[in-house]
Amino acid sequence: MEKSSNPQSLFTFTQAEKNMYNNLLIEQRGQIQVITINRPAQLNALNKETIEELHAAMDAANEDTNTGVIILTGAGEKSFVAGADIKEFAHFNIAQGGELAMNGQKTLFTFIENLSTPVIAAVNGFALGGGLELAMCSHIRVASTTARMGLPEVSLGVIPGYGGTQRLAQLVGRGKANEMVFTAGMIKADEALQWGLVNAVVDPEQLMEKAEEIATKILNNSASAIASAIRSINANYADGVNGFEVEIEEFGKCFGTKDFTEGTSAFLEKRKPNFRA
Repeated sequence: MEKSSNPQSLFTFTQAEKNMYNNLLIEQRGQIQVITINRPAQLNALNKETIEELHAAMDAANEDTNTGVIILTGAGEKSFVAGADIKEFAHFNIAQGGELAMNGQKTLFTFIENLSTPVIAAVNGFALGGGLELAMCSHIRVASTTARMGLPEVSLGVIPGYGGTQRLAQLVGRGKANEMVFTAGMIKADEALQWGLVNAVVDPEQLMEKAEEIATKILNNSASAIASAIRSINANYADGVNGFEVEIEEFGKCFGTKDFTEGTSAFLEKRKPNFRA
């Protein structure tokens, strides 16, 4: 399995620091790593420390050759992430507000979107504000029937600042994004599925099983090719980047990988490929 370093990593953590989280639970299930945001008393709201810990945990998982898929979820039954911790920025001025959004996007949301390891968000309850933005920057989203999603920021006199206005419109279209942002309302899981905001909806007790089912299917395939696919798909949404040209470049690079040799050899030999030996 091939892993690529991520140039957007903003922090350097020692291994000891990566193993010590106040707000996260880390569980390794074979080649699947489950990262659980563990602030149930605060409905798993994102504060500065949690954002930094998530960056460190995601960075570590992305560099871990034993991890092929990351599942991100929230502790408890009520909430995936019920937004940002408002008390941390309630008294910010214009400059501080802009810096908050910029640092948050670079540290976590854009960082996750560009990881070479696929991230599945298992949305187990409220995914509001920064919580929905966290789910949207993940590569795949699975929701329980109890999930409720929305961007309520305008009810606080602000707008989504962690990429929500951009990614929501990309996923559901401009009209529905306008409606959700302008009304500050929540939608249920079945409506989110109808609009393409999530990939699947299941009963709460089946949520992690469904996420792991998708993860297992991903693990059957080439990690290096998936990383190339992530870069190619993301290029379509990057300003000033020709996604077709990125696809051509990434396609060509695949021919120089061990996975290409294994995949084509397995096909010609009529056997299943072993990409993760």
